[in-house]
Amino acid sequence: MKIAHIICAYPPYRGGMGNSAQGFVKELVALKHEVTVLTPAYNTSSSVTNENGVRVDRIKPLWSFGNAAVLPKMFRRLKEFDVVHLHFPFYGTASVVAMARLFGKFKLVVHYHMDSTADNLLGWIFKAYAWMVTPIILRIADSITCASLDYVKHGDLARFYAKHSGLFLRVPFGVDNKLFCPSDVVKQKRLLFVGGLDTAHYFKGVEVLLTAFASLGERVQTYRLIIVGDGDLLPAYRQLVRDLKIDNRVDFISDASDVELAKIYRESTALILPSINGCEAFGLVLLEAMASGLPVIASNLPGVRCVFKNGSQGLLVEPGNAEDLAKKIWQLVSQEKQTTAMGIASRQLVEEQYTWVKAGKKLNELYLRLKYSPKVL
Repeated sequence: MKIAHIICAYPPYRGGMGNSAQGFVKELVALKHEVTVLTPAYNTSSSVTNENGVRVDRIKPLWSFGNAAVLPKMFRRLKEFDVVHLHFPFYGTASVVAMARLFGKFKLVVHYHMDSTADNLLGWIFKAYAWMVTPIILRIADSITCASLDYVKHGDLARFYAKHSGLFLRVPFGVDNKLFCPSDVVKQKRLLFVGGLDTAHYFKGVEVLLTAFASLGERVQTYRLIIVGDGDLLPAYRQLVRDLKIDNRVDFISDASDVELAKIYRESTALILPSINGCEAFGLVLLEAMASGLPVIASNLPGVRCVFKNGSQGLLVEPGNAEDLAKKIWQLVSQEKQTTAMGIASRQLVEEQYTWVKAGKKLNELYLRLKYSPKVL
């Protein structure tokens, strides 16, 4: 089957949407599908490469802003495929895909990753788009996949889901549980954050984490906070670390390969994902940490809160609350037996529910039903 995955940003750009798309397409290739990734070439000219059996077509956009882009050349291309899987949001190009669907014969699947929010004028634009445009794009889809129905039910799609729940299929993300795995290495006293440090990932809550870590003072004097990521907000975070007078206990790692990142996980005590709003819908880094045998601390947000069980594999924290985060960090570092037990439970949960093999098989079943038995859905 010829399948296209359309995504606004794809590795080597680090981000949850692109990384999850990469995980899906690798498994689809393993299942003998012919897969093409269509994505913008933001700062370079158009190019076509073969990456681990996946054709990656990077198209120069007519217009782009942040991770939004218009790729009109895609309109005619899409008729080549049996199934087109659009990763949403993808402002600009989503409308191109919708138009192509109206005139094409391919089956359209939309993976809804997250709501888009902002505090300025852009936020109002997002709200207007979610109210007027998004439902139209979703309504012409043959199926809508998502990592968490909990997230869908409590976000911008709540009303749409209530009317069209039959369109939705939960397809949880996976993790490479061979690369990210526990080991007998001696744990270092390290608290870990992994995520984008650019404006597009402002919602990761790094300021909240730094404030919480600083407030713990001497209680975590022997611990280091490791922040893995890069982006245009990095200088501001470095300055905040200096202002909080914790620069002697915070390390920034701007670039780490997957192998290096796996090693960092294995050597750490716990992962913290302190996201502040619904732009965080799942958290792939939670799976990477859990697969590595780490307990996690994450914000009590729709979608995120369903990745693990509070008190079993980790702890939930009130979003944006540095005081509550500090309390949960201290709870973990001060109770070594609980931390160890949570780490073991984390690995077990990943093996049971979160592998890319399982995710790929679920997508494969969906595509086959759409192509050969469309009335089943």
